[in-house]
Amino acid sequence: MRGERGFTLIELLVVMVILGITLGLVSLNAIPGQKQGLQQDAKRIALLLQLARDEAIVRNHQIAFEAGTDNYRFMVRNDNKQWEQVVQDDLLREREFKHAPVTLMLDSPPLLPEATLRIIFGREPVDKPFVLTLTGSDGGSVAIRADGIGHFTVD
Repeated sequence: MRGERGFTLIELLVVMVILGITLGLVSLNAIPGQKQGLQQDAKRIALLLQLARDEAIVRNHQIAFEAGTDNYRFMVRNDNKQWEQVVQDDLLREREFKHAPVTLMLDSPPLLPEATLRIIFGREPVDKPFVLTLTGSDGGSVAIRADGIGHFTVD
């Protein structure tokens, strides 16, 4: 029997270990953790805040971002000086946080669980800079920084 062809048991075990490690890494990256969910929420909120700021200037009406521990929404101030929830706009609709509850902090101590955070965008192209920090229940946090002239970044 000269030079039978085939794989040895060691070679097969090495391939199985490599496949197991690869599948393990893929499954860990495929399942988003709370930190990734918080990061995605922060990126979405940063984009929506930029949109709300631009809409406030274009519409010539104040628009507010309101957030609690479980969800966030946008309000518009009508001609009667009343705040109304934005319902006709799919982008500025009410949304829930992916991993609620989320603690929100706006350049000050954290809000109480029943308190609602409100950021108001006016008709002026320059606003006050702020930092909005989102903290998940696992202690991870993400900051949204606004420079006051329409740029929002996520740290």
